Amino acid sequence: MSAVASLMGRASVTGDRSGLGIAVILLLLVLLVGAALVSLISGPTGVGLQDLLTYLGGEADSLADQDRIILEAVRLPRTALGLLVGAGLGISGAMMQGLFRNPLADPGIVGVTSGAAFAAVCAIVLGGTVLAPLQALFGNQFLPLMAFAGGLANTFLLYAIATRNGQTSTTALILSGIAIGAMSAAATGLLIFVADDRALRDITFWSLGSLSGATYAKVLSILPFILLVMAALPFVARGLDALVLGDAAAFHMGVPVQRLKRLSILAVAAACGATVAVAGSISFVGIVVPHLLRLAIGPSHRFLLPASALGGASLLLLADSIARTVAAPAELPIGIITAILGAPVFLMLLLGRNGRAAMEGL
Repeated sequence: MSAVASLMGRASVTGDRSGLGIAVILLLLVLLVGAALVSLISGPTGVGLQDLLTYLGGEADSLADQDRIILEAVRLPRTALGLLVGAGLGISGAMMQGLFRNPLADPGIVGVTSGAAFAAVCAIVLGGTVLAPLQALFGNQFLPLMAFAGGLANTFLLYAIATRNGQTSTTALILSGIAIGAMSAAATGLLIFVADDRALRDITFWSLGSLSGATYAKVLSILPFILLVMAALPFVARGLDALVLGDAAAFHMGVPVQRLKRLSILAVAAACGATVAVAGSISFVGIVVPHLLRLAIGPSHRFLLPASALGGASLLLLADSIARTVAAPAELPIGIITAILGAPVFLMLLLGRNGRAAMEGL
């Protein structure tokens, strides 16, 4: 921790935010470890910190069979899933804000999440009939692939509507996002109307989001998408920094603007679609976390993207821990917790100087 303090002090004296970015990432790593430990001991059953430390220390045989099963079959996959979902939401929000040069952009606000949710509902309702061949072909990957395709379709449609002559209009982005989201929601409502009772129970999951029912199969189904997005971060960070100056300036700086935008759109759709597929629609993580981190460490995506992944993962794990304990033995949907935590912060950001500047750019 002394090294972190030294980096932060040096950054404050020299004005170089790279040291601050490294320090914040290290602090977020510590926070993520703490959030993961809290997640592993949270719940209505009596598996506490001492039991967890015993298990992690390689003495799993000394635990009661019930406690070991709870840790291995319930809490470990749930924590792993929450980490991946939170990281995906944080990254997709940071990339969306950088791509459209506006700190208020978010996959949920501009309709990407609703497109992914619509495609996921299609998989649930039609997976046994019209889409049965595809479900048989892709197996466990069918649902995340459908969600990815839905998010990708909405993202490309949004980009096509909002971009004219190589310039992306933020006003068109927000307004078309609202319209696309409304159409996706209407189509989802139509599917709900024709769904049977089994499908309706599954669809209820998407409305507020949840990590309940986490399994290693779900973790493995989302893992390739998040890893691909992580692998793309070094290739888009510099380009997103250059886009702040505009498409023309970025092009003259040697950035392949259109290729960068396509790669970023694919990454956002992959991260957003995969998270919706396994956890439903979870709001505010993708807009609040990158926004707060941008205020803290600056706009450099070299630090902002990994920091958003760590911050999103930490926030989601903590929110899930609250959801499991605040009304135990019942469990609140995690989307309620993130909305309660994120909405007031978003309003404060919106009413602040940077938020007003972003709104004036619409």
